[in-house]
Amino acid sequence: MQNKQKMSEWIAGFLAADPPRSKSLLTTIFGDAIVPHGGTAWMGSLIELLAPFGVNDRLLRTSVFRLAQEGWLGAQRDGRRSAYAITPDAMQRFSRAYRRVYAPLHNDWDGQWTLVLGSSGLDAAERGALRKELLWEGYCLIAPGIAGHPAGDGEALQALLERCGLRDKVFVCKAAEAPGMQARPLGELVAEGWDLSGVVDGYRQFLVHFAPLLDLIEDGQKMTAEQAFVARTLLIHAYRRVQLHDPHLPVALLPEPWPGAAAYELARALYRALYREAEEHLMRALHREDASAPEADASFYQRFGGLD
Repeated sequence: MQNKQKMSEWIAGFLAADPPRSKSLLTTIFGDAIVPHGGTAWMGSLIELLAPFGVNDRLLRTSVFRLAQEGWLGAQRDGRRSAYAITPDAMQRFSRAYRRVYAPLHNDWDGQWTLVLGSSGLDAAERGALRKELLWEGYCLIAPGIAGHPAGDGEALQALLERCGLRDKVFVCKAAEAPGMQARPLGELVAEGWDLSGVVDGYRQFLVHFAPLLDLIEDGQKMTAEQAFVARTLLIHAYRRVQLHDPHLPVALLPEPWPGAAAYELARALYRALYREAEEHLMRALHREDASAPEADASFYQRFGGLD
């Protein structure tokens, strides 16, 4: 009992110090927990899963309604019951965003940059949409009409251009230093292209908040399945907030020591320690409303470089 009480105190303290907003928390739970199990959950299961975070029925229904209005969730009814699923269009963005959260760091750099060059055929609205999407993907604006990244994800970039309808209106190329040319090294573009101070502060705060949780687990503190689910969700919710502002540059180009590396290792260790018990609580909640709710798919076990 005493061990479980210590875990309860950590959870209560975290929620009191940094209470997550219900809509954002629901997004985290869908991305981290519901998507690997088919992407659909009944309202009764969501009520049970959100209750330990202090999210009541009214707040949850408001959050679901807003996410549905924004096109993230779709509803289906069975009598008086409602189920919610991530829409097909939103699923691609969910999958891409959360793949960034769980992916190992880019440690090495091949010396090349991916460049996206706008053309004269872009109108103002298209240029604005492209700029917004590229910044979200971690690109920097090197010069007017030119965005670049030293570790650009080709698949994500292709999906971005298709989503914006700009595949035939921009140029994409790889750039490297010209051999024998006396000029500044390309690696120095990082300092000019990104202000990483906010990301650094975010990772440092993450380490301060979650290192005590790992200490509790390594000290043999016991926890209930519900506590494991709450802790795992808070972990990913906090880590995701920092990750979405991180341009995911190769570690070789970042200042040393890069706190993102320590944050990744902490998140990985905690997730591996929590996921089994958290899945037990999640499956009980899902099965109470739907006995056929599937177990986690294979991609779930590839998170953080492999969970088993």
